[in-house]
Amino acid sequence: MKIIAIEGIDGSGKTVQYNLLKESLTEMGFTVASMDFPAYDSFFGKIIGRLLKGEKHTTAQNTDPMSMALWFAMDRKMQFENGLPECDILLLNRYVLSNAAYQGARCDDTTDMSMDEMIDWIYELEHRELSLPEADIYFFLNVSKKQADKNVRKKGFRDYVGGESKDVYEDSDDMQTRAKNAYLRCAKKFKNVITIECMRDGELMPIEKIHGIITDKLRENKIIN
Repeated sequence: MKIIAIEGIDGSGKTVQYNLLKESLTEMGFTVASMDFPAYDSFFGKIIGRLLKGEKHTTAQNTDPMSMALWFAMDRKMQFENGLPECDILLLNRYVLSNAAYQGARCDDTTDMSMDEMIDWIYELEHRELSLPEADIYFFLNVSKKQADKNVRKKGFRDYVGGESKDVYEDSDDMQTRAKNAYLRCAKKFKNVITIECMRDGELMPIEKIHGIITDKLRENKIIN
């Protein structure tokens, strides 16, 4: 089984590419299982949703990065409680890299850990301590902050925020910029992270073009034939 994860800042088009890739891999004859993280209807996911919604005093922005990382990690641990699904390809909409990027993005000179230290700690937490399987390949969809904001405004109603408003991460320009930089740092740090440049001449490339690049990269990296 191969594990493929689609990543990016909020509004990068992850879900569109995730669904398109699931469809095309199935048409190629692969058996494909898919999972979205966080699972907002799970025990841990419900708390994550509340923290991201930001209605209470304690939010995802003022919870310390290590504690916030634990919520996301435990949500994944519970989703894999019954083992891995039987399939050729497990396709994930966000995975460990999201935790590393978003919590790493919150680390600076005022925190106990640097960005790199947080990234390493999260990988140790999820893969060593919680024994979550490692992804064979991550695709980081790199889009401009302007394009991401435009896409976020199109998301519509979402249960975990109870409407069409942004969550606390989406609503922070600084957070999204820092998360993007953290993703790029992870791409340099880990060989299984591939950056897909989704912008051309200041405009988002066509969805099918981006999908084609992802498929080509899967072949180049021998994930599919």
